[in-house]
Amino acid sequence: MIIVEKTDPHHPQATALLRKSHALMESLFPPEDNFYLDIDDLCTPNIHFFAARRGDFIIGTGALAIKDGYGEVKSMFVDEGARGSGAADAIMRVLEDAAREAELPMLKLETGNVLHAAHKLYRRHGFTDCGSFGEYTHAGSSIFMEKAL
Repeated sequence: MIIVEKTDPHHPQATALLRKSHALMESLFPPEDNFYLDIDDLCTPNIHFFAARRGDFIIGTGALAIKDGYGEVKSMFVDEGARGSGAADAIMRVLEDAAREAELPMLKLETGNVLHAAHKLYRRHGFTDCGSFGEYTHAGSSIFMEKAL
């Protein structure tokens, strides 16, 4: 059974997954196209950080950044050994529930153009392509998506 709950990003297992995610992004994209949040940046009042776990093991992470008029999905990552387990879907449902609880009208996200499994996940959850938003500038390796709530 997969449980998703608010978690401290400094939890050793969460930190390890975030570092794996950052290393993957750095191997795939140029520095100027990496928009991940550092671990300390995930500990601010406007960010709700969640971890998916199976038993005592954290297998995935995701965060909701509360912005002016929308929520942004950040730090979505599932350990390679847990992919296909439903962890990403469970995290997405919790993020959407948290956005609704915060009375946000829209979710938005930025993802890499070669992260095809992520695109499928987001589309499965009702996200559609949109233009850049917030502080993002157009990046050649970015895809921007949104979902009305």
